[in-house]
Amino acid sequence: MNLEDILKSRRDTRHFTADEVPDKVIEKALQAGHWAPSVGLTDATRYYIIKSKEVKTAVKNLFIDYNKKAEELTDNPEQKEHYKSLKLEAIEEAPIGLIIAYDRSVLNQFTIGTVGSNEAVKFSSVCAAQNIWLSLTEQGYGMGWVSILNYHQFKKILDLPENMEPLGYFCIGKPATNYGNQPMLQQLHWKQKSEAPVCTEIQNITESTVSEFVQNQSRKHESQSEFNALLQEKIDSKTKPIGALGTLETLAFQMATVFETLNPKITNPNIIVFAADHGIANHGVSAYPQDVTRQMVGNFLEGGAAINVFCNQNNINLSIVDSGVNYDFPTNTKLIHAKIAKGTQSFLHAPAMTETELQLSFEKGKSIVSSIAEKGSNCIGFGEMGIGNTSTASVLMSLLTGFPIEECIGKGAGVADEKLIQKQNLLKKAIENYSGQAELKQLVAYFGGFEIIQMASGMLTAFDHKMLILIDGFICSVAFLIASKINPDIIKNAVFCHCSAEKAHQKLLDYLNAKPILNLDLRLGEGTGCAIAFPILKSAELFLNEMASFESAGVNRK
Repeated sequence: MNLEDILKSRRDTRHFTADEVPDKVIEKALQAGHWAPSVGLTDATRYYIIKSKEVKTAVKNLFIDYNKKAEELTDNPEQKEHYKSLKLEAIEEAPIGLIIAYDRSVLNQFTIGTVGSNEAVKFSSVCAAQNIWLSLTEQGYGMGWVSILNYHQFKKILDLPENMEPLGYFCIGKPATNYGNQPMLQQLHWKQKSEAPVCTEIQNITESTVSEFVQNQSRKHESQSEFNALLQEKIDSKTKPIGALGTLETLAFQMATVFETLNPKITNPNIIVFAADHGIANHGVSAYPQDVTRQMVGNFLEGGAAINVFCNQNNINLSIVDSGVNYDFPTNTKLIHAKIAKGTQSFLHAPAMTETELQLSFEKGKSIVSSIAEKGSNCIGFGEMGIGNTSTASVLMSLLTGFPIEECIGKGAGVADEKLIQKQNLLKKAIENYSGQAELKQLVAYFGGFEIIQMASGMLTAFDHKMLILIDGFICSVAFLIASKINPDIIKNAVFCHCSAEKAHQKLLDYLNAKPILNLDLRLGEGTGCAIAFPILKSAELFLNEMASFESAGVNRK
């Protein structure tokens, strides 16, 4: 067969005969994969052969479980039935199973063009997969790519190393049909392939204008002594001993001050979870692989995460933001698309982001919160998701407070003690490698994360809109630290919802002179602390507005 015929006849095969696949066919195909281009000659592609019936059954069960969720993506009954009738995998039927994976640990070794670029290494492995597909086609065999899987579980049941990221499960065998010389979905009238490639020539560039990094925002306040006196009298006149409601009284006073009314009421509360990936995660600083960021965003969108449960419990609106996840989410998801890039670079050797990316992060954060404020929300909580972001936050805390990095590092999502020492040494080395200026702008660009910067910007914007700002755990507190360096007045609007189990959080709260509402040993992130603390804020609001005064109840004050 000539190359053009091979390209035209390649099929994503789902129907196989029971014929065995000779070893020499697999060897030739894998050699073709090895000949594929590899960015920076990282040679990161790895292969795993599956022949065991037990392993195939386990993978098949994973597919069935995840495919049930895919079936629910359409509300059209006819389309749903059509989808169920499709043959989407042949895991148990195909004689050979192949896992094509990429080893992200190759990024620990400096190669020009690949520093922190997890995506580039993945694309190299996709090139290898295509070469294997074409080689099998030329030899008279077929391959099917199964990607409808929970990849975290997929790795666990196969006991793949943490640094190994599979592209999916590939079924290999002798094709039982050529699908009428058409792609299967086209043959079944599910969707038609376009006749020709879509290609547009770009002749002009669009100038990108980015606003300057603002470091001296502040809101002028007129004298509030008269208002404060009236507010304190209202609190003290409730049917209770003075100060008997403790922190609730402090919260009520703060809420009324922020909303500038003696009768404060929280309206349309909203928690925003900002998600992004971090290049430093490629160096094994987390207990979880980077792809968990993408998986958890999917979990948020499906309503299955802790933050979904707590927001539903307390009637809080939830917004999910893609600030820079290393994944392309479908455009029709209920997701706020604010992606700056597919993850930052690794700050071990180079800046995490450019100054332009820093400015764009500030603009995105401002735009998102402004939009929520314009819809009538006056109370906003901040949460985050991003594998590796405790490392980013630890470095930023150390540099912005002057505390030694050893006092700013914790276990994050749960790294083991030995790995914690490795994490500490790695971050210490990253700080030592930095030769830039000690100015805020330069520091947060070099070591920051897209979600952390967008949160900091969002907090500043919430302050400008006179919103109550709910701060979650350690990473959100670091975002607040950045915001407070830009505008110290922001502390007046901030409610620190809890002190997390992350070791450095209490130290940071002390630095900020912040008193958290709760101490529940939480270390989940996602804004969960904000949602759990919310009923306490409502209690503060209700006692101030609805509790009887000594006068109205006819109770003696003394």
